[in-house]
Amino acid sequence: MQFLVTMTTQVPEGVTDSEVDEVRGREAAHSRELAAAGQLLRLWRPPLQPGEWRTFGLFEAKDAQQLEEVLSSMPLRIWRHDDVMPLEPHPNDPSSPTPLDAGATEYFTIFNLTIPEGTPPELVDEKAAGEATSTRRLAAEGKLVRLWKRADGPTLGLWQADSPEEMTTILKSLPLADWLETDTIPLTVHPSDPAHTAA
Repeated sequence: MQFLVTMTTQVPEGVTDSEVDEVRGREAAHSRELAAAGQLLRLWRPPLQPGEWRTFGLFEAKDAQQLEEVLSSMPLRIWRHDDVMPLEPHPNDPSSPTPLDAGATEYFTIFNLTIPEGTPPELVDEKAAGEATSTRRLAAEGKLVRLWKRADGPTLGLWQADSPEEMTTILKSLPLADWLETDTIPLTVHPSDPAHTAA
């Protein structure tokens, strides 16, 4: 089972820079161990306000209890609050991993689907089939990386695009676009991301 974890760190007053550096060093080393064990899959940095220290992490665990054991083992947990989002397989998730493009920016999208009242079922089926075809094409083009269903209803997507304008164009091209409320989050590379660090 996969989980998206929002990890927010707040260092207490009085902690020295050298203490912070020491804990961060141990965190980076332990992240490599978790990645080697297949428990930490990805790390990203979302847009941050001044003074914020926040990371998105994609983890693999058999259940919430095992995930908590993993999160508790991370050195930064002493100063950190974790918000856990369980993820479920999505039928349109690419069947094989989409290679990362080093020159592109990754984005999370959160899709909330609202079907207009009175829409004929045939039209719903037609748009859903078109959406499946479109996502397969976008995965083949290297734009769609992953899709998950969230337990609370929305769909979570991971994409890569060369610019915000391209990302907007991609989202507008989706057959369900007119029925989707979409939140788009640009991501930046985390120095301990397993996809960008050597084993």
